[in-house]
This record gives sequence, structure tokens and C-alpha cells, in this order.
Amino acid sequence: MSSHRSVLDAIARRAMVEHGLEPDFSNAALAEARQLPQTPHGDVRDLRTLLWSSIDNTESRDLDQLEVCGENKDGGDRLMVAIADVDVLVPRHSAVDEHAQQNTTSVYTAARIFPMLPESLSTDRTSLNPESDRAAIVVEMAIDRDGVVRGCDIYQALVRNHAKLAYEAVAGWLEGTAGAPAALEQSAELAAQVRRQDDIARRLRQRRVEKGALDFDRAEMRPIIEGDDVKGLREVQSNRARDLIEDFMIAANTATAEFLAARRSPSIRRVVRTPARWPRIVALAAELGERLPETPDAHALEAFMTKRKAADPDAWPELSLSLVKLLGRGEYVLADSTNQGSDHFALALTHYTHSTAPNRRYPDLITQRLLKAVLTKSPPVYSSEDLAALAQHCTRQEDAANKVERQVQKAAAALWLSDRIGETFNGVVTGASAKGTWARIFKPPVEGKIERGYQGLDVGDKVRVRLIGTNPERGFIDFEKV
Repeated sequence: MSSHRSVLDAIARRAMVEHGLEPDFSNAALAEARQLPQTPHGDVRDLRTLLWSSIDNTESRDLDQLEVCGENKDGGDRLMVAIADVDVLVPRHSAVDEHAQQNTTSVYTAARIFPMLPESLSTDRTSLNPESDRAAIVVEMAIDRDGVVRGCDIYQALVRNHAKLAYEAVAGWLEGTAGAPAALEQSAELAAQVRRQDDIARRLRQRRVEKGALDFDRAEMRPIIEGDDVKGLREVQSNRARDLIEDFMIAANTATAEFLAARRSPSIRRVVRTPARWPRIVALAAELGERLPETPDAHALEAFMTKRKAADPDAWPELSLSLVKLLGRGEYVLADSTNQGSDHFALALTHYTHSTAPNRRYPDLITQRLLKAVLTKSPPVYSSEDLAALAQHCTRQEDAANKVERQVQKAAAALWLSDRIGETFNGVVTGASAKGTWARIFKPPVEGKIERGYQGLDVGDKVRVRLIGTNPERGFIDFEKV
């Protein structure tokens, strides 16, 4: 009998191919990665002595960002985010680049990771690994006491990661529920550095909320695989350290988009358009005794969300999930002198791009090349026509990668639930269209299709369902409404 891991691996590989993604690197790409020269540093700033550190998942090996902060002359804060210079070893039109452009993203499944770049690069030579000298693009921001970014500079540099920290350990220390991680215990200077970063992140986040940014519950379901079998499901919750890094990445992405726009460089923007299903959001609020305006309003929605989270924290995760589904997905669009793209409704931002994860997202590598062309006063590496086509392609492939990840996640959940047919669960409707009606149950946190009794249901409706079948091979989990 096949192990769960081998079943999930086969499902993942098949799903990759079905959705137009390449699960394996070509021989040419692998050979090219082996033969690359040592990283050239050239005429860049040497910032290796600064107290750079990374905060990421414990198991992460593809480190894209480092952070360090200090004080500006005016008394405000200076925040620096170093982003791995992937372009220096992955030139455009190379075999490695062609694979990356085809998939546009790393795909993370319960069985295995399908990296966008060969692991000899993404987990080694282009990863900002501890105690290793690496080429980077640095986004330096001046931040005042109110969390306003007052100035920005972007340049190439040589950096060195002095401490690889993990989300959970740093969050426990910041929240006072655990002792300091070893690196912070051994260095009072590094501990003070992370405390200051936490304070800067808090002010950046508060400023965004004041402008109308939306703060959702961001829990993720992950299968627990011990040995070769699925032993359970767990939710990965956001925490203070994850929020810190998210706040810094949003600030760096915004500063990068504004930097390119100010220099009249075309770019790819990340947007979430004004929600088409706003009337349903208004209806959900009305069911809870609250009123939202008839036209989309991020400020009003954030005020409603903040109020509901405080009034009923137990019900907040399901409401947050419903709102996320109703807002719709993000996409990539062209921004140039004739077309400034679109706003990011959820972040309440006009200028926003993806630039901080070039080891695992192709739009970030594109942005890096655009930045380096501006910095070196070189001819543009992409035309507006190139970027428009790439934006559409990256949106399609990101959607494909999400489908693969969800299918394998559901397959893992189906394996885990296969002996619980007939049990009933509380849940919330997460999708309702001509294609079908879906619900997410809470314990365990799993989404499936309502095959019977779905008539009249809409996103956000609370529902009790019975599990009537599972099909791990197809990632199917089927419910009926009780």
C-alpha cells in the first residue's frame, strides 16, 4: 500500500502538469546552474558590518530578505530591507530564467516544494544565508514617529546575515510568552535591534489602518506529515513576528513602486480591484446589525471589521474568511506613463508592486531588473508591451499554482478524513456560483463542496454539514447540508 507522502507527491506532479506548470527543471537549466561563475559584486556599497538578520519560517532555506534599522539625523527611524540579488546569477533569457518565467512562482505542497529556481541557487547562492556574503538590492526608508515614510533610497550592496531567526520563537519573545531565542540571548545589541523593528512595524501598520488598509485573520491550514503519513491538520496563525515582516515588506514594495514611478520606469503593479461583490459584504454587515455604504469604502469596511473582531472574537475568523472570499483575488497589471495601473483596495495603496521575494516569485525578479536598469542608467530591459504580457501570464500562473496547492492540501485532508464519513461539522460558505457551493469547516479547518442542500446558500452563511465522501486522488471532500 502506498504511503500518504507518495500518493500526495504523485497528485502534486500530475496537478502541476494539468495546470500548465513544469514540475522538473530541464537538463539545460540544471547544467547552467552548476556552471555559473562566482557572484560578481562590482561597484556596490559594502554593508556587511551592519547587524542584518532574517526572520522566516523555521524550515525556510530560500531567504529573500534581511532587515536592519537605526536612527536618522532628524530623530526618526531608518529602516533598511535587503533583498537577494537573484538577477546577478539568473540573467534574462537563460535556461534557468525560462523555467522561472514559465512557472512564475515556487509551488509549496504538503508532499514537496517545486522551487522556481534550482535549489543550488534558491537555497544557497541566491539565498541570504547566515554568515555568507551576498549581493543585494537595499531599500532604505526614513520613517517618522507617526509611521509615515518620509524618504526612500534604493541601491545595490553587499550584505551579510548575522542571525537566522524564526517567526514563532521571535513572536513568543516579543509577546512575553517565551524566552529569547539563542541569537538574541547572546547579543543584547541584536535583541534591541529586533525590539526597535517591532516598534517601527507597529507604527507602519497603524498608519496603514488609518488610511483604510484591511486587517484580516490570516490563518493557514497545513497537514502534519510524520514519516510518510498524514497524522493531522493544523492551523498556522499570524503572530507578531509575521506581522513585523509583513509590514516591512509592504513598506518596501510600496517604496519600490514609487521609486520606479518617479523615474518614469514602467513596472508591474500588484492590485486588488474594488470588490464586485460589495453588495454581499453590505448584506453580511446588515445581518450583524451594522451598516456599510452602498459604494465600496475601505475605511468603512475596516471600521466594521475592527468592531466585529472586538465584539465577537470567536466568530471573527469565519467572518474574515468570508470577506476575503468576497473581495476577490489579486492580480498583476502594467503601469507606465499612459497607464498607472490600479489601486490595491485591501492595502489602501495607489502604488504597490512585488519586489521582496525574487527567489520564489517571478514578478519580483522582473522588478529587480527594472530597478537595476534605473540604477545603472541602462536601457529598459522590458518594453511596456513585454510587461503587459508578463503581468497577464504571472496572474494566470499564480492562479494555477494556487490551484495545485489547494488540490494537494485537499488531498491530504481527504486522506485524514477518510475514516470520518457521516460525521457532522460547523462551517461557513466560502464560495457560491454556477460551478458549485463550497464550505469551510472549522475543526479540522478544511474546505469541501456542498453536494446536497446547497440551494439558496451564499458566501458568509453559517452552515452545518455532514461529510458524505472523500476522494484523495482528485482532492474531493463532499458535504451535504444538515
